[in-house]
Amino acid sequence: MIVELRFDDRRPRRWMRHAIDLLGCCSHKPQIAWVRTEAERPPGLESLLELERLLMRRGRPCGADADPDLARAHPSALLAADIVVDFSAMPRDPARSYRLYLRPLYDGVAGEDAALAAIVAGDLPTIDIVDEISGGVVWSGKPSGEAAEGLGGALETVMARTATLVKGVLDSGARPVSPHPAPSHRPRSPAAFVLRSLASRIARRIYRLCCYSPHWRIGWRHTDDGGIWASGDLSGPSWRAVPSPAHRFYADPFPITWKGRTFVFFEELDHHVGKGFISAIEFGADGPIGPAVTVLDEPWHLSYPFLIVHDDELWMIPESSARHEVTIYKCIEFPHRWERHATLLSGVELADATIVQHDGRHYMFGATRDGAGGYSDTLSIYHADDLFGPWTPHEQRPVLVDRASARPAGHFVRHGGRLWRPVQDCTRGYGGALGLAEITELSPTRFAQTVHHTVSPGPRWPGRKLHTLNRCGRLELIDGTIIQPRIEALKLPDKLGAPAAADSR
Repeated sequence: MIVELRFDDRRPRRWMRHAIDLLGCCSHKPQIAWVRTEAERPPGLESLLELERLLMRRGRPCGADADPDLARAHPSALLAADIVVDFSAMPRDPARSYRLYLRPLYDGVAGEDAALAAIVAGDLPTIDIVDEISGGVVWSGKPSGEAAEGLGGALETVMARTATLVKGVLDSGARPVSPHPAPSHRPRSPAAFVLRSLASRIARRIYRLCCYSPHWRIGWRHTDDGGIWASGDLSGPSWRAVPSPAHRFYADPFPITWKGRTFVFFEELDHHVGKGFISAIEFGADGPIGPAVTVLDEPWHLSYPFLIVHDDELWMIPESSARHEVTIYKCIEFPHRWERHATLLSGVELADATIVQHDGRHYMFGATRDGAGGYSDTLSIYHADDLFGPWTPHEQRPVLVDRASARPAGHFVRHGGRLWRPVQDCTRGYGGALGLAEITELSPTRFAQTVHHTVSPGPRWPGRKLHTLNRCGRLELIDGTIIQPRIEALKLPDKLGAPAAADSR
C-alpha cells in the first residue's frame, strides 16, 4: 500500500520530517510529493520564527524551522499512490482515483496557514482529518499546548498531533465522527503574537527567579459520602493541605490501606534537584502521622505511583516515561522497600499508567506521545489476560486525542453501577482541572467515554491547578499548585479559604 504525503515545496519544515518518520512506521510505504501552492506566505513569518528561535529557544531546533535540505533528502516519487495525505491547501484532482484522500483541516480550513491563523487568534485549532473521497471527517482531535513555546512551538505541536491522527487512521482504519463547527477568527498579526509570547516568557522567568515553579501540594479530607464522585465539585468537608518543605512539592497522591496501616504514596520533587522520586506518609484518624519518607528513588524521574493489589501482593507502577518503558515494582517490606520486578512495556513514551480489570481482562490506560507535541492529549490503551502481560495495543491506536479528557488522573472507580475514571482537563494548560468521565464502552476493539463533570480549583481549594483524584475508605485526596516564594521571608499566607494563584507546569 503506497501512501503519498503531499507538502508545499515552498515551505519545507522540520515538522515534515517528523511526519515522514512517524508515518513510515506504519505498515505502508510512504512517498513524498512536493506541490506548488498558490497561497501567499504571511509577510515576515520566517523572520518572526527566526527571532523566536534566537531569543526564546536560544537556537534550539523546532518543528517550525525551515528545512531547505528536506526536498533533496526526500525527492518526489512517481509511483501511483493508493492513499494520499495532503498537507497543502491545493484542490484535489477529481480525475484521479485513490482509496483514501486524507486532508487535515484546522478549524475547518486546510493548510499550514490555517493552523497559524488559529494559533495567532489565541488557541490551538481543532484538527479534523477529512477523507475527500467519502466527504466525511474520519477522525478528529484537540491538541494540548503545554509543550508549545511561542508561534513555532505551537505550530510544531499542531502538526505533530496531525501526524498522530493520520497514523491512527492508517493503522486502525477510518472512524467517522461529526465535524466540529469552524470558529471564525479575526485576522491578527503574527508579529503581535510573537511579541506577546516573548513578553510572557520574560514574565515567567522573573516569576521563577522569585518563586518555585510549579509548586504542587496535596489536599486531603475525611468524608462519609461519595465525595467528589457524588457531588461533581469540591463541596463538602473542608480540604486540608499535607505539610511540605518550601523547596519540595508533593503531587500525584495514591492512598492504600495495607497490613492494617494507611499510607499515601506520592511524587516528591526537590526544586534544587529537579528530579522526582516516590515518598509516602502515614495517615490516621486525624490526618498525617509523622514525616514523609522516601520509598523509591531511581536515577531517572519518577511520579504518579499507581498502586494495585494482585495475587495478595502489593505492586506499584510509577511513571518513568522518559525511559520509554512501563515498569512494575513489588512491595517487599511495607511501605518503604520496593523491588523492580518486570517491564510491562518498552519502547513507548507512556505517562501515568493506570490499570483496571473489566470483563475478565486487564486494561492499561496512559497518555502517549509520538516524540513531539504535547504530553497530555493522546490516550492509548493496552490489554492483557494477566497483570504481567503480554500487553497488546488496543485496536484503536490511539483511542483518543483530546486535551480535555485523555490523560489519566487517578484510579478508576465504580460509581452508580458504572465504570468511571478521573481525567486531566488540560484545556487551560497542564493539569488545569479534573474531568469525571464515564466509560460507556471498553473492549479490545472499542472504547468510548463521556465526561459528565469538570472540577476546577476555587475558594475551597485555591490555585490554578487540580490534576489528581483518589480515595481510600473515608480518605479523599486531590492536589494542586500554589505560589511558593523562594525566600521564606516573602512567603504569602497559605489559607485554604483565601485566593491564591499558581503557575503552569
